[in-house]
Amino acid sequence: MPEVSERIKSLPKYLFAEIDELRTKKIEEGVYVIDLSIGDPDLPTHPLIVEKMREEVKDPRNHRYPSYDGDISLRKTFVDWYYERFGFSFSPSSALTLIGSKEGIAHFHLAFLNEGDISIVPSPAYPVYGIWTKFAGGKVYNVVLKEENGFLPDIENIPQDILSRAKIFWLCYPNNPTGACATWEFYEKVAFYAKKYDFVVAVDLAYSEIYFDNKKPLSFFQVAKDDSIYAIEFHSFSKTFSMTGWRIGMAVGNKDVVSALGKVKTNTDSGVFRAIQMAAKFALENYNKIVPDILKVYERRKRKIESALEQAGISFFKSYATFYIWFRCGGSSKEFVKNALDKFGILLTPGIGFGEGGEGFVRISLTAKDEDIEKAAKLIPQLKQLM
Repeated sequence: MPEVSERIKSLPKYLFAEIDELRTKKIEEGVYVIDLSIGDPDLPTHPLIVEKMREEVKDPRNHRYPSYDGDISLRKTFVDWYYERFGFSFSPSSALTLIGSKEGIAHFHLAFLNEGDISIVPSPAYPVYGIWTKFAGGKVYNVVLKEENGFLPDIENIPQDILSRAKIFWLCYPNNPTGACATWEFYEKVAFYAKKYDFVVAVDLAYSEIYFDNKKPLSFFQVAKDDSIYAIEFHSFSKTFSMTGWRIGMAVGNKDVVSALGKVKTNTDSGVFRAIQMAAKFALENYNKIVPDILKVYERRKRKIESALEQAGISFFKSYATFYIWFRCGGSSKEFVKNALDKFGILLTPGIGFGEGGEGFVRISLTAKDEDIEKAAKLIPQLKQLM
């Protein structure tokens, strides 16, 4: 076999693949694992969406290659929903269908990075931003997110030399893994710097619809009110509608930026099965019948775990969005996670897996069945002894 590329040699094991190995090993040992690690919604896709999919699969018109950009009816429905949700209007030509937002985020780097170009990446962050910057030949400039700043990047302290050379500035709010949300003032500042330094603002907005107390998270365009800014947002049907395995997402933004990603995709894939696109369109049209019930489940679980953490005296970041809880573990996050699994059968996610800025923290995911959430809440006080 030919030797693998230097690109592959330098690639660390993907965080969630490593966690999957830990889980599998324990299960093989006969341990019941309370898995609060990966953000894979445990709730089944709503029966209305599933029934719509059944109908569309039977339609022979859907059995051909789909449109590269995505079906025009889905893109129109998406921008209509976007206007209703965020109050900013796009044309359907400014929207692009993705094979899940992860795919779009990964390939986006190929549209803008040349060898040696800089991508500004927060730390902690979803690993794909940094990994694919390197895949595209770019260089990562990490900005550590600090709790005292609400886990927002301190853009004013990024060196001007970096800002002037940067091609992409990655943001994710509501944030994975911390649960933090962007403020209006922060996005105004980002818009100012994007215009001044001419970089692309790339916002991973996968968790925009997972929120509580009626505090609706912001869109960058909702604040900037300007689609001439080079910016793009990535939306996920996986998180919003519990359609994780369906692999469908959307990108929307500045027409030239979206078009550049579209060029990468037309030379890479052949689009999303049209039956899935029609089911996604139906999900958007029936948002109010589906999403509120999902949020009630996550909120119930969130309150249960947060209450247990408070009673145990474990410090965590108070957030009104995402289905994650981010707490301080007081030392090595990998050691803490390993010990929690070995001693109590609870599988969590070490903060270090999201970058150096995540060390000293651990992420809890609420995407586990209610019985496991109940068991975890009872065990959480014992986690204190691992700190």
